[in-house]
Amino acid sequence: MLLILLAYLGGVLTILSPCVLPVLPFVFARAGQPFTRSVLPLLAGMALTFALVASLAAVGGGWVVAANQWGRWIALALVALFSLTLLWPSLAERLTKPFVAVGARLTERAGHQPSVGGSLLLGVATGLLWAPCAGPILGLILTGAALEGASAQSTLLLLAYAAGAATSLAAALLLGGRVAAALKRSLGAGEWLRRGLGLAMLAGVAAIALGADTGVLAELSLASTSKLEQRLVERFSGERQPEGAMAMSGGPAMAMQGNEAMQGGAMMAMSGGSHGDAALPIEGVAPGFDGATQWLNSAPLTAAQLRGKVVLVDFWTYSCINCLRSLPYVKAWAEKYRDQGLVVIGVHAPEFAFERDIGNVTQATRSLGLSYPVAVDNEYAIWRAFKNRYWPAHYLIDAQGRLRHHHFGEGEYAETERVIQQLLRETGAAQGAQGLVEVDAKGVQQAAGDAGAVASPETYVGYQRAENFASSPKAVPDQAAAYTLPAQLPLNAWGLAGRWTVGEEKATLAAPAGRIVYRFKARDLHLVLGPDADGKPVRFKVLLDGQPPGAAHGMDVAADGSGTVTEQRLYQLIRQPGDAAGERSFSIEFLDPAVSAYAFTFG
Repeated sequence: MLLILLAYLGGVLTILSPCVLPVLPFVFARAGQPFTRSVLPLLAGMALTFALVASLAAVGGGWVVAANQWGRWIALALVALFSLTLLWPSLAERLTKPFVAVGARLTERAGHQPSVGGSLLLGVATGLLWAPCAGPILGLILTGAALEGASAQSTLLLLAYAAGAATSLAAALLLGGRVAAALKRSLGAGEWLRRGLGLAMLAGVAAIALGADTGVLAELSLASTSKLEQRLVERFSGERQPEGAMAMSGGPAMAMQGNEAMQGGAMMAMSGGSHGDAALPIEGVAPGFDGATQWLNSAPLTAAQLRGKVVLVDFWTYSCINCLRSLPYVKAWAEKYRDQGLVVIGVHAPEFAFERDIGNVTQATRSLGLSYPVAVDNEYAIWRAFKNRYWPAHYLIDAQGRLRHHHFGEGEYAETERVIQQLLRETGAAQGAQGLVEVDAKGVQQAAGDAGAVASPETYVGYQRAENFASSPKAVPDQAAAYTLPAQLPLNAWGLAGRWTVGEEKATLAAPAGRIVYRFKARDLHLVLGPDADGKPVRFKVLLDGQPPGAAHGMDVAADGSGTVTEQRLYQLIRQPGDAAGERSFSIEFLDPAVSAYAFTFG
């Protein structure tokens, strides 16, 4: 029920978002008309259509996106026709003469009762055209739908979101109707209002056709609701997004399947330790690892086999920068406490499709020097069993198979290690080396810089989760298109130049000499890249503020900016000396085609 309320409130807040501006004229075209016969059918059609299309898009793949694009163009034509009827009623009569029934609904001349069917049809068109700015709440709903698959819950949440938007639009419409009625009475301005609405609707059609609804308006800060939505998410979930963690959506954390066992519903039973240790809570019985699709470095391990051992479970994926920076500590703990009874199990849960390839995971495990057991969780069965939501996530299980501690994200390594020591003492294990491990990580695994100085968020390149895309035209799903960059980019805006095919989770270069540009503020910049299926290396050139990076080059780039994409993984492209984190302009030009870019991360 709380999730439904949160979704509804997120929808209500859309009235404050600039992305609603292009469709407002469509809604205000019904101002001053009977609510039940005109306004209500329009808003109902809009809400139902948006919920249906969003549900299908979250789980249906590229064919749904393509079908929706055709639907949007048909809807644009319908709304443009309706706009012309407001401007020139006589033209409307000629245009709709072959379609008398439809024409009657669209024209709605003075003295006629508004048509429920016409209002519903306009609402369906508006629902196809509406592209709300994807704030934290909508991002949570869509990500949950994509992860869990089609379900009544995800559709209900999308309906609640759409109902919230319809509520705020209805309130604005009722207020606007009263203003319009007053103007008609006092100024006799009915004809001018009607024509003004027609012009506004045509402007809205043009804005949507040019992509301003998902491009320019999404970047405006007229009345951004993201911070307010984030506060609502934190209030309803009872926690903040951990620093140094990547949520399943790449956004705020609140899993669709609930979180009772691991968080708010954690058992309050306590278990006392020895040697003056503080009591640790018992968070529940630990799930097993039965859902693993494959095991690396070990035969399959069961809960029964692990009884009597202290187990550290590390959820990770090999292109996640936060995971990579925590691995040196996990490896050090596995080595230091192995003989005392600690078993480390890495659970590799993929974010991108290429991370499902067992060959890629095996290679990454080998190159990262992981010798402990790794459970490959390609179907997210273990992820769901633990009700996990983050990469990385660390869970500690005691010798009796009970969850005793968890930590999400980077950091707090000393606290986690002390809990390991305490749980080992509870087993009566012989005391080995104490103290805390010292880690001197290099390259991409080196600790992040000052978190407070990082002002650029993780950014996805595929159209499913892309934000702040500044190129023209807006992303064309699953089709090769030529993109151009604006003269300047604001902070955290990015774009493509050249001929690219933008897919759900990646953009693939369709011709040589394509570029990606990003205006960022952070010490480090990473980009997940990969060659095509044949693995042919792709050469690239990196520039920082228009110049070779020099001392600011990352471990995968030479000082002159040159580098090569040889495998599907995270590439460190910029590593500025010290903790420098000013605003910089990053550019990468690929000299060969068929390279794919997935996501930017910063540190």
